[in-house]
Amino acid sequence: MPIYEFQCADCGEKKEILFRSNDEKVEMKCDKCGSVNLQRVLSSTNFSVSGGAGAGAARASSSSHKCSGGSCSTYDIPGPR
Repeated sequence: MPIYEFQCADCGEKKEILFRSNDEKVEMKCDKCGSVNLQRVLSSTNFSVSGGAGAGAARASSSSHKCSGGSCSTYDIPGPR
């Protein structure tokens, strides 16, 4: 069940919408101004790595690069692949 974040193109209000299934009908309307002009945005991430932070421990890192849509970020999070 993915949660997607949308931003109203008219007033800038952000809203998260849970999609329980592909067939579910979800009201795509801004809670603040009532506009149906919502655009999906990339949600910010938040994670924490704890324990084992001694010498030689793997650490999370990120890098930015150019892509066809402008600027993209890549995250390398330690752990099983």
